[in-house]
Amino acid sequence: MRKIVAGLFISLDGVIEDPAAWHFPYFNDEMGVAVTEQLATADTLLLGRRTYDSFAGAWPEREAAGGEDAGMGKALGDARKIVVSRRSLEFTWRNSEQLRGDLIEAVTALKNEPGDTHIAMSGSVSIVRQLLAAGLLDELRLLVHPIAVRKGERLFEEGEPPIPLTLVSSETFKTGVLHLIYRPADAVGEASYDDAKANLPQDGQ
Repeated sequence: MRKIVAGLFISLDGVIEDPAAWHFPYFNDEMGVAVTEQLATADTLLLGRRTYDSFAGAWPEREAAGGEDAGMGKALGDARKIVVSRRSLEFTWRNSEQLRGDLIEAVTALKNEPGDTHIAMSGSVSIVRQLLAAGLLDELRLLVHPIAVRKGERLFEEGEPPIPLTLVSSETFKTGVLHLIYRPADAVGEASYDDAKANLPQDGQ
């Protein structure tokens, strides 16, 4: 079964909206490697319409310009791009198609396609939430920026059931950005203060 890996820029207070307004001062070579590893090495991208429109409005021109990021542009252009949208779409960027049918059923079928390369997601937070809740997201890669944006949409909405995760990797970049990789975890169970206080230092220790 293929893995679905989602990557998000996120602020210290959980904001994921409009990262172009606050994350570029933190973009260094370490972050470039992390982003390239997650996106450019995938042969399939699963994207929401707004994220797709943003990518399609920038990367084909960057590829054609032949600059430093042309390689990334070519990798994204060559990848199969599956776009989630409720309205009919027309595409000009090569290898683009619209996801048909129910999201969960279609993504389950996509994961079951033959192959061992991963399916990458960038942004597209509403889809990330739905796939996490359905148990279909295999990795959540967060680039946590040391800034409190203090306004905008956050990754997790209030009022929804908890989603337990386990941290499998962490790295601190020179800019103070944390690169955290999470995978789904089993329910953590219940505990009380009495359970927790057993782990507090005892008097005299």
